[in-house]
Amino acid sequence: MNQESTPEVLLRRAIAGDEDAFRALYRQLSGAVYRFALHMSGNAGVAEDVTQETFLVLIRDPGRYDFERATLKAFLYGIARNHTLRALEKESRFTPFSEPGEEAHGELAGPGITTPAADAVDDMLRREQIDRVRRAVLALPQVYREAVVLCDLQELSYDEAAQSLGCAPGTLRSRLHRGRELLATRLRASERTQAAAVAALQLGRPREEYS
Repeated sequence: MNQESTPEVLLRRAIAGDEDAFRALYRQLSGAVYRFALHMSGNAGVAEDVTQETFLVLIRDPGRYDFERATLKAFLYGIARNHTLRALEKESRFTPFSEPGEEAHGELAGPGITTPAADAVDDMLRREQIDRVRRAVLALPQVYREAVVLCDLQELSYDEAAQSLGCAPGTLRSRLHRGRELLATRLRASERTQAAAVAALQLGRPREEYS
């Protein structure tokens, strides 16, 4: 990234009155904030609201950000985390979601490569796998979910993730380790359930017998 277009530089320019700089900053980081809220909540509407609220906080009071303490991205994740948790307190349950553009795609296969039917099967399997991972992430306890989302899905460094969560890097590492263990366990259980369901279908027996 060009040093003149880092989030921190853009924010300094925005504070000085450069409106284009703030728009550039929003384009640069809003997608990451949205994905974080989406992974944490499983709700696209919540993610959109959280993203807007996060940047409104920055617009209204940019002085809350300390340039010496954390990266701007880590700071924004911290705000987004608080707004997401408040939103989740109002939700009785999580709902499955899909990324924008996932619902419909599919190009005609070229000769000798794949067939439309094969593409459809591959697409179905890919969607099922993605859905299993998302459900497993959403099922994690909050402290482990946010560590996994920040480090493994958002690819923050340990220091940045710790800054976002307001904890020590060692605490973050411990939460991440435990979160990964829980996630792996849930995914293995999900795969066993899926395998049993497939076996039931192949044998022509009701799926309920394997629930």
